[in-house]
Amino acid sequence: MDDATESMEKAIKHLEVELTKIRAGKANPQILDGITVDYYGAPTPLNQVANVSVADARTLTIQPWEKNMIQPIERAIIAANIGINPQNDGQMIRLFLPPLTEERRKELVKRAAAEGEHAKVGVRNIRRDAIEAIKRLQKDGLSEDTAKDAEADVQQLTDKYITLVDKHLATKEKEIMAI
Repeated sequence: MDDATESMEKAIKHLEVELTKIRAGKANPQILDGITVDYYGAPTPLNQVANVSVADARTLTIQPWEKNMIQPIERAIIAANIGINPQNDGQMIRLFLPPLTEERRKELVKRAAAEGEHAKVGVRNIRRDAIEAIKRLQKDGLSEDTAKDAEADVQQLTDKYITLVDKHLATKEKEIMAI
């Protein structure tokens, strides 16, 4: 039960991280998480080669620590396909986040729903593994009543975390659809 709880917590944490990467109209440096830059031949996270900051509600600025890193950073952002074109002024890179269209908002909601579905599948897989472990214990001598109670507890835990995933998705959807 403890392992299942811990694993389900990790699934929720992962969902939260993935949802922060989906932008909801405001500039958020976390949308650049996961972008790696070719830093002298080694793939390096963007935040380790430059300072990423929020200039205003719709603008992110990226100040490379080395001037010769501007081109590789720009290429990495374009290659990441996050829907934003970098503006390079020779000193820093600016990312202007366009206002979201209705169509783009619906697309982002679908992406959030897909992430939510991945989290639910993860939680259900953890439930399956926990129930299989209970059945193995039952073969090794665990009483049938205890096994049934444990399976019911695992199902309750699963329902709790599925509901938590739904709450996160509803919050994100509301955030994305707010103008």
